[in-house]
Amino acid sequence: METSITTPVTLTPGAVQEIKRLMTEPGFDSSNKLRIGVKGGGCSGMTYVLGFDQPTEKDEHFEMEGIACIMDKTHGIYLMGMEVDWQDGLNSRGFTFNNPNASNTCGCGTSFAV
Repeated sequence: METSITTPVTLTPGAVQEIKRLMTEPGFDSSNKLRIGVKGGGCSGMTYVLGFDQPTEKDEHFEMEGIACIMDKTHGIYLMGMEVDWQDGLNSRGFTFNNPNASNTCGCGTSFAV
């Protein structure tokens, strides 16, 4: 059974545009959902996960801007209120994470501590 939760994170318009572009790439598996989460590792203790994946029974389901998203139920405490952005500049290109729950972040912007 799929459960719907309050959207734990937000996507900026730039992030939505880039994710939707990736979803139109040739060979994209439309059964995959956008996984947002964390995993241990990185220079500050935890690293963000953002990619396409198959849902599991441990996931919560939600939708943002027409993008089907999944997140492990246990990751919400780390990610609630986080904003995902897409940077497309000369010096910085890629997804960035603005997490109000992070007590410490590192220079690479993809790792944090709680």
